[in-house]
Amino acid sequence: MEKSKSTNGTQVLAASRAQDRVDRLDPYGFERSVDFDYASYEELMSEYLVVLTRRSIKWSKLLRGKGKVQKNVKLKRYVRKGIPNEHRALVWMAASGAQDQLEKNPGYYQSMLEAQHDPKLVETIRTDLHRTFPDNVHFRKTSNPCLQKALYNVLLAYGHHNPAVGYCQGMNFIAGYLLIITKDEEKSFWLMDALLGKILPDYYTPAMLGLKADQEVLGELVKVKTPRVWQVMSDHNVMWTLVVSRWFICLYIDILPVETVLRIWDCLFYEGSKILFRVALTLIHHNQALIEKAQSLPDVCQAFKEIVRGPLVDECHTFMQVRSKKSPLFPNRIITLKSRPQKIFSEPGSLSMATLTKLRTTCRARIVAEES
Repeated sequence: MEKSKSTNGTQVLAASRAQDRVDRLDPYGFERSVDFDYASYEELMSEYLVVLTRRSIKWSKLLRGKGKVQKNVKLKRYVRKGIPNEHRALVWMAASGAQDQLEKNPGYYQSMLEAQHDPKLVETIRTDLHRTFPDNVHFRKTSNPCLQKALYNVLLAYGHHNPAVGYCQGMNFIAGYLLIITKDEEKSFWLMDALLGKILPDYYTPAMLGLKADQEVLGELVKVKTPRVWQVMSDHNVMWTLVVSRWFICLYIDILPVETVLRIWDCLFYEGSKILFRVALTLIHHNQALIEKAQSLPDVCQAFKEIVRGPLVDECHTFMQVRSKKSPLFPNRIITLKSRPQKIFSEPGSLSMATLTKLRTTCRARIVAEES
């Protein structure tokens, strides 16, 4: 008993000291939650900072003296292992084609801001401003500078640029993340254009056909790759949109930890939307035993809430890569991961663009027929 008390006391003291050393804000301005495990985070970062430093040195050498970023096999490998934050804006802009659009259209962004504004669009955007990342200090009116004004500008300009989309919920969080990383309105605008216009077409249009289709595509992929999970969904009449719609529409924002989301976005801007399926399939495949325990529709929904928590996703480098090891966040649990290739690029198995295109065509046609 005395030994147990002593151990608990030591752990409490370690946690208290860690909390004194670790900033209450993460590097992107988000407040850490009340139940945040400072001691485990400090232990995790002692390992991850070594990785970040090593990657940063390699990226600096790769980009040194280069005015343009050219896509190639080496760069793709580097992107999958994570882009250092100081290089993210540059690589995202180049890989997505946003930089080319910015250079081809000088003054265009400003012209959208100076155009006559649609009152309904303005009102809709303003309504969502205060709901965008209330836990991030950069979006508070007391912050200097406050990103709310920049967020409003980017969303307003995009709404006029693409009236078929205008504005819908979810776009505020995407624009917010882009501003946090780029710290530049015009770059964020053109990255939005690349995402919504090229990488994820029809996700944010009024009919949301692209979004609906991709959720159905995920269901078809699960049916082939993890059939027992598909059977659970079928047995309990659970529609995929009920459990994964926020994964796709928010591009994993507020679903997975910030650093993990950014690692996913590195691949999203470089390789396209296939990464969204790889992440979803990995989460489902890795947790299929938990999902299979579901005895009802509410159980399935609860399982899908649980699979986006825990050491697999908290430690972004374990999720995206690295070796088998004990998790610092959950010392009693083992995360079994292959060192090469990365988990999200190996666990779902083969996933070609041709397969996705074929499934998307089939699912879109089915949805259109059902809604007509």
